[in-house]
Order: sequence, then structure tokens, then C-alpha cells
Amino acid sequence: MKSLLTRSFAAAAVLTLGIVTVHAGKAPEKDIVDTAVAAGSFNTLAAATTLKGAGPFTVFAPTDAAFAKLPAGTVDDLLKPENKAKLVSILTYHVLPEDVSRGKLDTMTSAKTVQGQPVMITKKDGKLMVNGADIAKGEVKASNGVIYVIDSVILPQ
Repeated sequence: MKSLLTRSFAAAAVLTLGIVTVHAGKAPEKDIVDTAVAAGSFNTLAAATTLKGAGPFTVFAPTDAAFAKLPAGTVDDLLKPENKAKLVSILTYHVLPEDVSRGKLDTMTSAKTVQGQPVMITKKDGKLMVNGADIAKGEVKASNGVIYVIDSVILPQ
């Protein structure tokens, strides 16, 4: 089931900070999907084939631990063929159709997702959050956008 999940999530890239090193003056060579796959520690999220496109995109990428926090059976249920539209909706809710730098993200209060609904961006106790999920401090650059690691799966209304 995990390999099916990995294929299903093949583009909404996830990785930990520090996995990709960007050398001064050199743009990242891998796109968001390839960057996530190379990380290896985020097998649960990598789908929304949208992310193989030219972009730019911003991805709020839940870790495998974030997916593990979902109620038992949730992921298996989402992988059923009859729930494909719901899965795509959730995945594209984690993606913005623009490259948002950390500086810009710090000034935003909301942003419209590829899915169509907005996410709320807030600060609490010095932490930046998207819909209540903590956003890791750094950003991971890819050739077609940027990835921010989050500690929870965010769900559309």
C-alpha cells in the first residue's frame, strides 16, 4: 500500500530542510517532485502531477509523521478509486500557484491554493503557520518553485 501511496502522491513534494543544497549563483536543477523523491524520507507525499509543470509553485509539504497523525484508515480510504477526486483536492490544497519567498510568506495572511480555496497564514508564539500547521523555518528551493515543510496535513473545507 505504501508504494501505491507514494505513486499517488508523486508530486506534492516533501522533504526535510538541508536535503538540497543550493550553491551561490546556481539554480536548483531538480523540480519539486524530483527533489521530494530524492529526499527519500517523505514517501507519503509526492502526487498532484501539477507539480511536474513549469510552475512556479509553493508547496506546503507534510512529512510522513504528519500523515501518521491522521485517523487510522484515512490514507487507505483516500487511495480508493472512488475517492480520487477527494485525494486530488487535498493534495492541491497544499499548493500555491506561485513561488512565495520566506520574506513574502511572513507578510501574508492568506493565499489561494491550486485547489481553489484559500489557506490562512498566521503567526503564533513566533512560529509561522498555515491553517494551524507549523511551517519549518527554512525553505527548500526547486527548479519550479519552493517547498516548506509542515507538521500536519491541512484539509480543505
